[in-house]
Amino acid sequence: MKKKLLTKNNFIDLLFTLIGGILCALAVNMFLVNAKLLSGGITGIALITQYLFKYPAGYTILILNIPLFIMSLIKLDRKFTIYSFVGILTFTSAMILTRPISHILNINDPLLYCLYGGVINGIGGGLVFAHNGSLGGFDIIVMLVKKKYSHFKVGQISFTMNLVMVCIGAFFFGLPSALYTLIAMYTGAFVLDRVVKGLNQSKAIFIITDEEEMIADAIMARLGRGVTYLYGEGAYTKQQKKVLYCIVPLTQLPELKSIVADADDKAFISISDASEVQGKGFKASL
Repeated sequence: MKKKLLTKNNFIDLLFTLIGGILCALAVNMFLVNAKLLSGGITGIALITQYLFKYPAGYTILILNIPLFIMSLIKLDRKFTIYSFVGILTFTSAMILTRPISHILNINDPLLYCLYGGVINGIGGGLVFAHNGSLGGFDIIVMLVKKKYSHFKVGQISFTMNLVMVCIGAFFFGLPSALYTLIAMYTGAFVLDRVVKGLNQSKAIFIITDEEEMIADAIMARLGRGVTYLYGEGAYTKQQKKVLYCIVPLTQLPELKSIVADADDKAFISISDASEVQGKGFKASL
């Protein structure tokens, strides 16, 4: 059976890739550029070119991404490549189009520029990554390195590339610029992580009740979530019991509690964080 090229989930992923790419471009043009700060990966290289030779960073990012995109097309997953293509076009187009308004803000405080630039960049990147998107550049490099050398960790590659950018920044633009760049990078990474975790947060639920079938049916009907019966035995009573197990997004947790309370107000519920969930009804990784 052939899969649809554009499902509802794919459309939402691409929409948030567009929004995230625009936010990242605004963060760079309106904040980082005004304080002559750098960014990680290819964007950092493009900013150095812009500062030294006045050549717009958006065009440099696009040019440098072309060979990476071709390599992704040949060596990597088709879905990742399509998402990367959309992300690259969005980010570079937004970088070019928003450059004329980059000097609207006139704040004589590099700390504010680096903090707000980092926050907005983190939000944009978080929206993209939380929806399986990619803005190309560093993401493609990481995937290619990971495919060939599986023992490398993403964090190690990211840290190395960012360290190189900071050292180059210190050499060309002075130590203060490099230190502010570090603050922007750390802030962006911190916010990105919180956005990704927040948007994808799910809860694993265990329910012990005498109304297991009624509650299971209500969860499946009202929430559209699967329920699994786990068979347990009370250590004290020696009574056989069906334990309900299900995973729901954080947004559905209040309704699940209401379902359980309506059916059995004496039911025992255990709720814990589910750090990563894949499968039917949840996000699939690229």
